[in-house]
Amino acid sequence: MNEVGRYFGEFFQAFWGTAQWTWRSIIFEVPWYQNYFWGLLLISLLVWGLEIVFPWRKNQSIIRKDFWLDGVYMFFNFFIFSIAINGFYRLSLLFFSQLGIESHSLTLVHISSLPTFWSLLVFFVVLDFAQWATHVLLHRIPFLWRFHQVHHSVKEMGFAAHFRYHWMENILYKPFKTLAIMLLGGFEPEHAFVIHFLAITIGHLNHANVKISWGPLKYLFNSPVMHLYHHAHDLPDNRFGVNFGISLSVWDYLFGFNYIPEAEGKIVLGYPGDAAMPKNFWGQLRHGWKTKKS
Repeated sequence: MNEVGRYFGEFFQAFWGTAQWTWRSIIFEVPWYQNYFWGLLLISLLVWGLEIVFPWRKNQSIIRKDFWLDGVYMFFNFFIFSIAINGFYRLSLLFFSQLGIESHSLTLVHISSLPTFWSLLVFFVVLDFAQWATHVLLHRIPFLWRFHQVHHSVKEMGFAAHFRYHWMENILYKPFKTLAIMLLGGFEPEHAFVIHFLAITIGHLNHANVKISWGPLKYLFNSPVMHLYHHAHDLPDNRFGVNFGISLSVWDYLFGFNYIPEAEGKIVLGYPGDAAMPKNFWGQLRHGWKTKKS
């Protein structure tokens, strides 16, 4: 019973702690550089402003198709579900610690001795690769693809589409991101806020209705042009997906997943069979669990 009580206590502490942190962020009790709530809103408004002033697909409305649906996803996935899942995440860490597996057990590279800039860079690159690999699996494995279909149901691209994804993706990405962190010894948690806001900005831009390709830097950084073709309804023959990059495009070029046939942006988005995708938020939350393929 004591062990059960310990697990329950750890779960409640993580759940309640995340909920309190979110509330403190909303009422400005969290330092600005750690404020996820208002940071997300500010980045969203800035990128939306770019869409309004410099639209790539000019026939697309400012309030595009499913704009408000994506807004619901943005707050649900980023805050509400994060509060719920953190309790289970704490339990998994407790379970592994009892097996003798601590955060430092898998450390391959110690970055604590590096200057802050270089430790952030190494962390950013390793974390991005872990997310890229997870993204490939979401397309490659049929069971996982059914959940990822929610993200690919976007028919008009805009910044908030960045956070339209099934709640299962939070669960699927978390272990790989955690593993990446465990491989790097000595990383300071407070530095993660820098990477966090950088990743949000790049992710918003990549889904935004703006034409940015980064010129010669396209081989390093993902872009709205490159990512648009990741969402193309019609893919090259024998390809289960293209342009899987999260923040960096270098992995796609290294492994041969890059594909940018042109840069006009006049393509149909979605995937074969996307008409079967529920149109509402609650229906999409349940999507992916049916054995019948869409």
